[in-house]
Amino acid sequence: MSSDASLAVAPSAYEQPEPEAYEERAYGFWLFLMGDAILFALLFMTYMVMAGNTAGGPAGKDLFDLSNTFTETMVLLFSSITFGFATLAMKAGHRGALLAWMFVTVLLGASFVGLEYREFTGMIAQGAGPDRSGFLSAFFTLVGMHGLHVSFGLAWILIMASQVVVKGLTVPVVSRVSRLALFWHFLDIIWVAIFSVVYLPGIL
Repeated sequence: MSSDASLAVAPSAYEQPEPEAYEERAYGFWLFLMGDAILFALLFMTYMVMAGNTAGGPAGKDLFDLSNTFTETMVLLFSSITFGFATLAMKAGHRGALLAWMFVTVLLGASFVGLEYREFTGMIAQGAGPDRSGFLSAFFTLVGMHGLHVSFGLAWILIMASQVVVKGLTVPVVSRVSRLALFWHFLDIIWVAIFSVVYLPGIL
């Protein structure tokens, strides 16, 4: 009797979640993005307050290389486009194209992180590290936090690519990749704000 009951219950463990479950997860992820936006808003406000506190040290116009920053911006924006192509391939059911575009996105994202790392190490080599002034502390915190988010996003893309390879385009995988796409585009929006608020005024 108990064995029959266990057999009757067992299949439910393998059932796919109801559509409402995916809607709840999407809603929860939007809440996460809103919380992340608040975090960056606080970092932006801190930077704007501290931007003039150079403590006699170098200011943005002495440190920022607009050509390097423009390259970073283009690389990250193109990575958003390639992820858009990946999303379209996923919706069309083309697993190979999805993986290819995810790989290109990883290359562009890694290039962005590399350019940012070179900028940070170059500034530190000039004695303009985060401990030099309030301006530099706020700068490294804001831009560094974005860089950490991009690095996390790259790891997430690799994880999801492995799931696509192993599991295919199942409903759970598609749901996760869709949320990842939202996160990646969110990072592009944050970077455009950084470029506009930090770098452009800093070189004037």
